[in-house]
Formats: sequence, C-alpha cells, structure tokens
Amino acid sequence: MSTQEDSFNAHDLQTKVLKSENKRFYLDVKENNRGRFLKITEVNTQARTKNKITLALSSVEEFRDFLNMFAEFYNNLGPTPAITTRDGKLKSEFMKKDDKRYFLDLKENSRGRFLRVSQVVRYTRQHVAFPAILLIELRNAINEVIEEFGGDDGEGAQNSLPQSRECKVEQKKFYFDVGRNDRGVFLRLTEAKNNFRQNITIPRSGWKQVRDILDEFCRYEENGSGGYNSFPITDEPSGPTSPAAYYKDPAEGEY
Repeated sequence: MSTQEDSFNAHDLQTKVLKSENKRFYLDVKENNRGRFLKITEVNTQARTKNKITLALSSVEEFRDFLNMFAEFYNNLGPTPAITTRDGKLKSEFMKKDDKRYFLDLKENSRGRFLRVSQVVRYTRQHVAFPAILLIELRNAINEVIEEFGGDDGEGAQNSLPQSRECKVEQKKFYFDVGRNDRGVFLRLTEAKNNFRQNITIPRSGWKQVRDILDEFCRYEENGSGGYNSFPITDEPSGPTSPAAYYKDPAEGEY
C-alpha cells in the first residue's frame, strides 16, 4: 500500500488478477475518504517494473464500453499485420473524468498487438498496456466490478465536489481543484508556467474571505480609482500570522 493510500486509510474491497506470459494485472477496487475507485496495476515479473492507473467507479462503465469496442475491432482485424501509421496505432479513443484524461490506443509492434491506456493529470502521465488477447478477459473482469459495486463512487466521492477548473492568464495557467481529506474540504490553486509549478491550498473556511478580497481588487480595477497605490489598507484578518501555519498542504489521496 502506498504512502498516499496510507494517509487516506484506503482499503481493498475486491481484487482480481489477470495473467499473460510475464505480466500480471491487478484490478483492485479500493475505498478511501474520497470514495471508491478502481486501481489497475501492470506488473512485469521479468523486467521487475510496475505501472498503474486509477479510475473513479463512476467512469468504469464508460471504460468497459470502450473495451467492448476495441475487442470487436481487434477480432475483425485478422492475423496479418495491420499497421497503418508510423507509431503503430490501429484505433484510438479518448475519455475524460474531472481533471483526468484517458487515452486508449490499440497498437501493433514487432511483439504483437496491445491496448495502451494512458492517464494524464495535467503534466503527469501514467499508463498500462494489455496484450490484445486479454481484452475480453479484461472486459469480463470490469463487468464483474460493475455488477458488484455499480457506478457509484460512494459517500465522500470526488464527484460530489465542484469540478476542477482552469484558466490561462498571459503565459501562465492556473488550476483550481477542490479536494477532501481527513481535515476537511480544501481548494488547491496551482500556478504553472513551462516547467515551473507551485501551489497553495485554502481551507473551505477561508474561501469567502479570499473571495471578498478579490472582489475588492476587481472593483478598484473596474472603477479606475487612481491606480493600485490607492488601495485602502485593511486590517489583517485574525488567525495564524505565518503563511506556512495557515496553508497546510493536504495529502491528495489515490485519485
């Protein structure tokens, strides 16, 4: 169990294992205080490598439908090589859940055909690759997960919170992500430019206070009240005087 899972008290609800030559695939239904999710781990026993992706249970049915589509396409290909692009892609699909994007690519190389599923969260990419002959078995395992748990992320699921937002200002991007941990709900504001990233977290109890300050700045901008030096000096809010003491960076959990 990873450090992030430990911090969120994630526990297993169900585990399934698929095998293919020197690879094993673990499908773990887990639950933490952000809800239920499916973690898919690819373990290469020969190369001793491990890759993983995670999906909220509310997106598992869509993932299953794509697996059906890819399995049917694969079955109709025939045994002869079918590479039509330089990167070996035979078919591609895309799905999105909150701030996560998933790219599904059926590909072919000298070792055969396989489905590569990539999970992208802003600048972070993770992936797993299934041999194409496992598509039906994988689809059936996903069906069993749906039958057992449905498409409900459970209490405290991330989809009960506002969806992530982003905006671009000049050469910077700003990401607004609402999350929940054992200390409560928080807003994580991330500033990104090229390879530079920094973020702060604001507890829900401080959102209105931050909004009021931004509203005040916007009113002065709209009214053209003599430039920024004319901003009134306001009393500092009560609370911790150290930014480090006020903004605690919460652990983010598994998905």
